[in-house]
Amino acid sequence: MNKTIYIIGSGFSSLSASCYLAQAGHKVIVLEKNGTLGGRARQLKKDGFIFDIGPTWYWMPDVFERFFSDFNKTPIDFYQINKLNPAYQVYFSKEDFKTISGDINEIYEMFEREEPGSSIHLKEFLLSAQKNYETAIKELVYRPGVSPLELITPKTIVRANQFLSTIKNQVRKRIKSEKLIKILEFPVLFLGAKPSNTPAFYNFMNYADFGLGTWHPKGGMYKVIEGTVSLAKSLGVEFHTNANVNSIIVENKKIKGISVNGNFIETEIVLSGADYHHTETLLPKEYRQYSEKYWANRTFAPSSLLFYVALDKPLKNVSHHTLFFDCDFEKHAETIYDQPAWPNNPLFYASFPSKTDDTLAPTNNEAATFLIPLAPGIKDTTEIRELYFNKIIDRLEKVTNQEVKSSIIFKESFCVNDFIKEYNSYKGNAYGLANTLLQTAFLRPKIKSKKVDNLYFTGQLTVPGPGVPPALISGKIAANLILKKL
Repeated sequence: MNKTIYIIGSGFSSLSASCYLAQAGHKVIVLEKNGTLGGRARQLKKDGFIFDIGPTWYWMPDVFERFFSDFNKTPIDFYQINKLNPAYQVYFSKEDFKTISGDINEIYEMFEREEPGSSIHLKEFLLSAQKNYETAIKELVYRPGVSPLELITPKTIVRANQFLSTIKNQVRKRIKSEKLIKILEFPVLFLGAKPSNTPAFYNFMNYADFGLGTWHPKGGMYKVIEGTVSLAKSLGVEFHTNANVNSIIVENKKIKGISVNGNFIETEIVLSGADYHHTETLLPKEYRQYSEKYWANRTFAPSSLLFYVALDKPLKNVSHHTLFFDCDFEKHAETIYDQPAWPNNPLFYASFPSKTDDTLAPTNNEAATFLIPLAPGIKDTTEIRELYFNKIIDRLEKVTNQEVKSSIIFKESFCVNDFIKEYNSYKGNAYGLANTLLQTAFLRPKIKSKKVDNLYFTGQLTVPGPGVPPALISGKIAANLILKKL
């Protein structure tokens, strides 16, 4: 018997789930509190400039291909992707930067120039990373996080030691160059934890980086949202924007309905792709699975201070993706995970997508996005944002040897307060729960509610974890659990 299923939120995980549920013949209605679809992957358009508000990296293209193939489609049916070469650039000082090629052999050569013999170790490291990637993608990440037995397969048993070691230990075992170490530890930032707290098994992100490469959807990451929405609509999914869910009504452990903009809607099944903690606050207290103490004790991935900047000239000496590691990584990490505070000298990331995509800025102009990772829940004021904008632009000018401030046409910012306001994000986190050993797989918040029948969750606070590809996977896992129940 076909059911009507309401989905809260329209980010990648919600869109993914909506497609699978509609494909199975159910009526699916997606409710988005904001005026545009996409959740954290929305878009800013202004004066001919286009910015991705959220994700800007397209990694793990095979996950996107697998998602669309489930509907007999391919990504190219909806958007065009191009492999970036160089993939990205890393600055350590004005005189010292490394270019990460889109060609793996050129990456080996770069490592060898920096530290003779390191390319041999890198090849061994990436071979392990590739095996972990294949194990993760084919064996683990599509599992629902219900039982620890999900982690036990013939392939994972032989790799069990990698859950007991860390990325930091593995990377530093044979490579001594601090620059190469930073490059190898960088991808775990996408998992939202320090390399010293991230299991070595997650080196599969290094294979995603060097092995599969960095890609760019023409028109920006929002083109992927538009393509997924188009697919969902073709399957019959309904979308309602400016539809704020105020509460989930439960009687005798069963959903009776939801309140949307103050109006009662009867329904038996709800899937929330909104912030997990926020969704539980929509329930009566006795039906919440996780206490405030539980959430306070989790290790969250960072929040971010973001700037979207329009420039009246193309910048020099930068790539599409550029990382500024010209300060102490450990000190910055301490301000995120150990003693929450604003970092004195922040690492930051910059995206200049108009370098490779002329649709994102007017001719001879530049669209730039800057990101500083921060501790969730940190104090956020206009004055602090301005202070840090000046800090990073001063550094950008110094390190890349060019004047930038006088070329700014406009800038917009997004930080902790906005993540809370726009996405009901717990403490304004940007990426969800970190993938530490004690927050992996079955140790993450459950997709299926233990206290309310037919209430489900999807997204970065549940299985499998933070990032766009995991969000697509999370939607599929949640949809499969609902379909199995029905």
